[in-house]
Amino acid sequence: MIVAIGADHGGYLLKTSVVAALQAEGHEVLDLGAFDAKPSDYPDFSLGVATAVRGGLAERGIVVCGSGVGACVAANKVPGIRAGTAHDTFSAHQGVEDDDMNVLCLGARVVGRELALELVHTFLGARFSGAERHRRRLAKVHDIEKTYSSNEV
Repeated sequence: MIVAIGADHGGYLLKTSVVAALQAEGHEVLDLGAFDAKPSDYPDFSLGVATAVRGGLAERGIVVCGSGVGACVAANKVPGIRAGTAHDTFSAHQGVEDDDMNVLCLGARVVGRELALELVHTFLGARFSGAERHRRRLAKVHDIEKTYSSNEV
């Protein structure tokens, strides 16, 4: 699977561990930075990952910041992106199975390396169920996105 990944300075070290693990598992990794721990801004990396997923350059995306929350907020501003912050395995797979989540956001100051790798593995291994109720709900989310993407907030 092609996976886009990005992190700000708060997530840089965890990102390097995730990249190494993904490559060891045979995934193609599109590393969009940061490439050092110098202060940086999570929206830049969330945008890079989200646009890579939206544009079809990657099947899934991962963004790491201090809490995972800011990265998630920023990624979800890109139409077609369904990002979720997960700090437990249930959320990592359920977000994909029920909500067709395509970007996982992790908090490097919330989860350790081993749990983060487990979350990534769970996220990448999950598939959207396609159940009617989930398709119906996603259609409503898409309608919200269409309505507000053309209007200034």
